[in-house]
Amino acid sequence: MTIETELSFRQATRDDLPALIRLFAEDSIGGHGDTTDPVAVPLYESAFAAIEASPNDLLFVGVLGEEVVATAQVTFITSLTGRGTRRMAIETVQTRADMRSKGIGARLINHCLDVARERNIALVQLTSNAKRPDAHRFYEKLGFEKTHAGFKMRLEPAHAST
Repeated sequence: MTIETELSFRQATRDDLPALIRLFAEDSIGGHGDTTDPVAVPLYESAFAAIEASPNDLLFVGVLGEEVVATAQVTFITSLTGRGTRRMAIETVQTRADMRSKGIGARLINHCLDVARERNIALVQLTSNAKRPDAHRFYEKLGFEKTHAGFKMRLEPAHAST
């Protein structure tokens, strides 16, 4: 089995959730608090259901053989600026640690860009943690430009998730 011939991309299914949770939990830089603790599974299931139901979100997995080795989520945004420009935001890009530097991430991003072209998207944007200079070089090599500074603010939820 070779990555070039066996790697495929598809929309994630509920059956992929355990592999996705492990993928996110192994990310020590992201600071998202992801965990494989079974107590958190209902939160992931709820989020997956919301993504799956949304007409503006797609969650992709990269599959090698039968194993999920990468993922990315895309969100479609219609903006009033740019005379109604349709945009795509790429988020949660992850490649399994033992599969990095094998071209999987580049193929995944190119898959997302193909979807953008099919949907007549005019602008593709993404954010990357400031602590990831290797990822920044990766995105620039793929043709992305650093054009904006990103800001985040964490808020306490108005009510606890159930």
